[in-house]
Amino acid sequence: MIRICTTLAEAGYKVTIIGFRKKSSPPLSKRPYRQLRLPIVVEKSKLMYADFWTKLFFRLMTIKADIFCAIDLDTILPVYYASILRNKKRIYDAHELFTELKEVTTRPAVAKMWNWIERKTVPNFPGYTVGEGCAKYFLDKYGVHYGVVRSATVLRPIEIPEKKEKYILYQGSVNVGRCFEELIPAMKWVHAPLIVCGEGNFYKEAQELAKVHGVEDKVIFKGYVPPEKLRDYTLHAWVGVTLFEPESKSNQNSLANRFFDYMHHGVPQLCAGYFEYKRINETYEISCLIQDLEPSTIAAALNRLLEDEAYHKRLQDNALEARKVYCWQEEAKTLLKIYDEFAGS
Repeated sequence: MIRICTTLAEAGYKVTIIGFRKKSSPPLSKRPYRQLRLPIVVEKSKLMYADFWTKLFFRLMTIKADIFCAIDLDTILPVYYASILRNKKRIYDAHELFTELKEVTTRPAVAKMWNWIERKTVPNFPGYTVGEGCAKYFLDKYGVHYGVVRSATVLRPIEIPEKKEKYILYQGSVNVGRCFEELIPAMKWVHAPLIVCGEGNFYKEAQELAKVHGVEDKVIFKGYVPPEKLRDYTLHAWVGVTLFEPESKSNQNSLANRFFDYMHHGVPQLCAGYFEYKRINETYEISCLIQDLEPSTIAAALNRLLEDEAYHKRLQDNALEARKVYCWQEEAKTLLKIYDEFAGS
């Protein structure tokens, strides 16, 4: 969202981004756009959504704006009703297939609620999403033509440092569906440590898995890492990990931020062989794609990336070329085209 809001602000749009404030929320950094945080009383369960949606709706009813943008399905309902009542243009920024997330599909009552919200709102929103697979999903299901704006990293000059210590990096949310149940036991056979940068709804379970499988010394949990320090971890990593469980259509059509972060730092990575990753890898071989998520398969692929230095160098060189194509500077052109056409319609 920082990239999107900054790009729009630098293009002359007056941007306000609204989120919620938890007790643990860190202070906001200064940005070239307005940032609002709505305090919430309840930080978990459906009551959190009720609290945030109510406050967001009433804020949208008074804020000065010409376009309302919903970021993912969990903000779309107040945006939908406020835009109708105020006769404002609305647009949907879909970073994932929300109703296809494992956390949703495995809970019938929750799935029923989110599917109703999606059916009610998405057909009435123009929008854009993060990949061709997600765009096809929305077209097939709701007949809406969504643009594609990938969550690519900003292209910056880098120098690949000497890497004296080989380590594997996972950066991002430590959530259900990210294959920690397979990755952590695989570390018993992998010849390097795994550093995990991030937190999420599976963080404690992942730590417990490391104990159960006797790899506490090889799986190092760093928790939340500030962006500046995370860039350093990424730049010095030997291998990155981008894995998702196949049961979720959202996972099968994902194109994760971390995929581009590894690419932009010249870090070869282990990826699940899903549509978006396979399509990019066919043009720029930057990843070792695996077709199953057995711990033995993961371990073998990681060890190849660690030990076959010619293979590693080829993927690294390809990543340094691919980053020139898959970068935010290119995606920003598409984003601005979408908003300029929408604002002028």
